[in-house]
Amino acid sequence: MPAKKYVTWVAVAFVAFYVFKQPEGAAQSVNNAANGLANAADSLAAFVSALG
Repeated sequence: MPAKKYVTWVAVAFVAFYVFKQPEGAAQSVNNAANGLANAADSLAAFVSALG
């Protein structure tokens, strides 16, 4: 299990480095992820509405 801990720390370090070096790119990535979640929620709501 120590390998999993190291991979997690490397991932956190990479994200921190990315945020500090390219804040615009990081903000765009978060925005894209939020839009994707919103689209998925809209699609799920439309599906559930169509069932009823």
